[in-house]
Amino acid sequence: MIEYPVDQLPQLINDLLQCDTTERKNKLLIDAQSTLSTEHLSLLFEAIPKEQRLEIWQLLDEDTQHEIFVNLSPDSCLWLLQTLDDSDAFKLLDEVNVEELLELEEVIPERFVDYAKKQLDEAQTKQYDLAQQYPPEQLGHWLGFDILKVSDKLTAGGAKKLLFKGVPQYSEVIYLVTRKGSLIGEVAINDVIKAHDNDNLMTLANHDFSSLHADDDLYEAAEVVIHSEQMAMPVVNSDNKLLGRLTIASAYELRQEITDEATAKAGGLREDEDLFASVRKSAKNRGIWLGINLATAFLASWFIGLFGATIEQVVALAVLMPVVASMGGIAGSQTLTVIVRGLALGQVTDSNRNALLKKELRVGAVNGLVWAFVIGLLTYLWFNDLMLSVTITVAILLNLVAASLAGVVIPSILDKMKIDPALSGSVILTTVTDIVGFVTFLGLGSLLLL
Repeated sequence: MIEYPVDQLPQLINDLLQCDTTERKNKLLIDAQSTLSTEHLSLLFEAIPKEQRLEIWQLLDEDTQHEIFVNLSPDSCLWLLQTLDDSDAFKLLDEVNVEELLELEEVIPERFVDYAKKQLDEAQTKQYDLAQQYPPEQLGHWLGFDILKVSDKLTAGGAKKLLFKGVPQYSEVIYLVTRKGSLIGEVAINDVIKAHDNDNLMTLANHDFSSLHADDDLYEAAEVVIHSEQMAMPVVNSDNKLLGRLTIASAYELRQEITDEATAKAGGLREDEDLFASVRKSAKNRGIWLGINLATAFLASWFIGLFGATIEQVVALAVLMPVVASMGGIAGSQTLTVIVRGLALGQVTDSNRNALLKKELRVGAVNGLVWAFVIGLLTYLWFNDLMLSVTITVAILLNLVAASLAGVVIPSILDKMKIDPALSGSVILTTVTDIVGFVTFLGLGSLLLL
């Protein structure tokens, strides 16, 4: 068998695209299905150009098709449903569970959602209806229903019989509920196993436990679970009725969603954009930010134009301008990345923002002193002009400090204004560092070199 570890995924993609026989492609896919995770099989499928995807899809077995389908990005998922015959498309939805349907319903056409809902059994339908009581930004919409809950009257012997039937992943405890479904305690599975069969679970229960509420913010709840040192936390409604749980795996997936979205938006992209999305869609997604960047570039150029006479007389200034702009942009982007990540994770608050600002200013000053000296020395060796060297040294120092300041202040202001700093922060930051760098450098050049 050919093995394709994760770091060899690019080689598998190349092999598939370069194959000239269906038999060879089929062999490669059989090997891939036995060695790659579902997530990486989905990445593999999305890395295939659209004109070749359908052929690859038809070579996969039905179970793998379903697993890949529910893990695809929204764009790819919608493309697949629109490309397949209706009979094949509907077949993909036959085995969709509640959690998968809740994710798919935001993407796929309503007729497919209606079909998938009809395939749910009575218990799943109740779970789906429960989720619909909460908007997508609240935890109640995304509950995990694979949960161990028993009556508070049950004995350890009865609980052991339940455990023998199987334990859901990330289960450390059994939740105790009243006849009306209210959560009143939890018992560690290890304690149940060690207990005598006649022991009542209430005598083993921990009543001092933490729970989440269905109307909690989804991403804030995820952070609570991550920092709880528990494998899962129960979720209750306003009446303390146990509804489901949020596992540590789901919590980390939600955190990763925030990171992926921030990374995509920083480049003016949509997080769910298909690698092979249509030219029109990709151009539309990215074009608006190119326009915004163009406007800011003209603003920076206008400031440069104010010093046109200086540049004409001292050509070296024009040669060195990209150095000033680049150093400021990189320094600012580093600070911006740290602050945006901190904001996304809830680590940056009004209470610690000033301390962060002071720290980043010190970082900017230290790097400014070091690299300003290096650049000043190189400039002197290149042009043999002491005043030009002094000019760029001071400009680099001031621009790196200004970049650190902007990297903290800009995302903080945008966050206060309810504007995603990952989406627009980098564009504004680049404009600020360019203008500060050019004005400082060219202004000092006018004073010291003419």
